[in-house]
Amino acid sequence: MTGKNQYVDAGQLNALALAYMGDAVYDLHIRHYLIASGSVRPNQLHRSAVTYVSAEAQADVMHALLQQDLLSGEEAAAARRGRNAKSGSVPKNTDQNTYRYSTAFEALIGYVYFRGHEERLEELIAYAVKIREGSEKE
Repeated sequence: MTGKNQYVDAGQLNALALAYMGDAVYDLHIRHYLIASGSVRPNQLHRSAVTYVSAEAQADVMHALLQQDLLSGEEAAAARRGRNAKSGSVPKNTDQNTYRYSTAFEALIGYVYFRGHEERLEELIAYAVKIREGSEKE
């Protein structure tokens, strides 16, 4: 990947920049997960992916991570920065609170990614998948 060798100080990045990268990283991992699970039809892939990457799904994961106290102090701080970031707009298909918590989740993923903690990134994404699949059964 071009530029991946360049150091990026995750602690100094704007929370929305962390969320921007976190959104892309999470989306890529979810797409890989779905294809590896046997989903290959593009329309089916998109519909399935939305159940994981929607603002509501990400907010649910963020709430679960906080309720279970599964974040380190640095991770929680990155998530708070994302939650409190002022983006200037909210998508029309979600409310402000849901959007803030989904941005917190994306900022968390971006933070862990830029820190280079690949094992922790995999843990968080696996937890997100578990939470999402558990909510589908209810």
